[in-house]
Amino acid sequence: MNIRLLKFFIPFLTMCVFLVNAQEMDFEGYNPTSTLVVPINEVTSSKFPFVDVHSHQRSMSTEDLSGLVTDMDKLNEGIMVNLSGGSGAGLKEYIDTIKASYPNRFVVFANVDFDGVGSEGWTEKAVAQLEADIKYGAKGLKVFKSLGLRNIDSDGKRVAVDDERLDAIWAKCGELGVPVLIHSADPKSFWDPMDRDNERWLELKTHPRRKRTDTDPAPWEQLIEEQHRMFKKHPKTQFINAHMGWYANNLGKLSELMNQIPNMNVGIAAVIAELGRQPRNAREFFIKYQDRILFGKDSWQPEEFPTYFRILETDDEYFPYYKKYHAFWAMYGLNLPDEVLKKVYYKNALKLIPGLDTSLFPED
Repeated sequence: MNIRLLKFFIPFLTMCVFLVNAQEMDFEGYNPTSTLVVPINEVTSSKFPFVDVHSHQRSMSTEDLSGLVTDMDKLNEGIMVNLSGGSGAGLKEYIDTIKASYPNRFVVFANVDFDGVGSEGWTEKAVAQLEADIKYGAKGLKVFKSLGLRNIDSDGKRVAVDDERLDAIWAKCGELGVPVLIHSADPKSFWDPMDRDNERWLELKTHPRRKRTDTDPAPWEQLIEEQHRMFKKHPKTQFINAHMGWYANNLGKLSELMNQIPNMNVGIAAVIAELGRQPRNAREFFIKYQDRILFGKDSWQPEEFPTYFRILETDDEYFPYYKKYHAFWAMYGLNLPDEVLKKVYYKNALKLIPGLDTSLFPED
């Protein structure tokens, strides 16, 4: 082959290799930078101080709290609610640490281990321990998604969320005037076929253990209905439905449930991406139910909070979420009114959770 032909074929082959490599790019790797130019209003700290009602700190020492408070101050976070308090001696250790260092910046929720329900004296012991935990300083009860998904009773059967053997626990929380923050099930897409129509396909591919079926351990609808029946059975107890009860992507249905269950409040932790893609619809929902929506984040990643602030506070358009596998779509701001922001950020939490320091928040 002569030199003239080589000069032609080398660039041609290079272009072919480039095109083949580009075509072989998978969905996980494709993450284009938007060329859209629109106004940007970054929000690094919230407009009003907030209570994070959905946080998890597996260990708490005086040193940990000092660092946490520094990061909290940068975000304008007034109070952190640690939902992973445990019970008994472990919970007392958390509370003692808080009292000795930052008694007004942290509160702890107690937990109940629901395995073994049905064994002799289980209910009475669980209620007595919960009451002791609340009296020692726990400000509420956090129920993990293991109830309904993984907890088994003394006969090896799945413990349903509305199991009547748990009624005394919910009733005790109502009697003591503390809320129950409960996470039931997971997004419905985890139960749907993992195919090209599944919006959570990438998340399931990267986190395969999250995939569920109607027999692992029960249909999604059944788990959610168990939760709603339990709420309705205990109208004197205030419940905070974590992750907006997995209906942040269907606010019409969630609105129906809010009307049916007046003692059900909702937290926005880990579902802000659903709200940020429907700004007009979500804004209307927040205004309508402004007295029953609470701010929460879930994982303690300070760099992720500004996305929450920007969605709630601004009218920015088409900006990215921070986890592609949660949301490959763009976000839009809700531009909520100040009074609604105040309720979501702190007023509703002060109303539901007893004993929070109101001096950390503005007086109206």
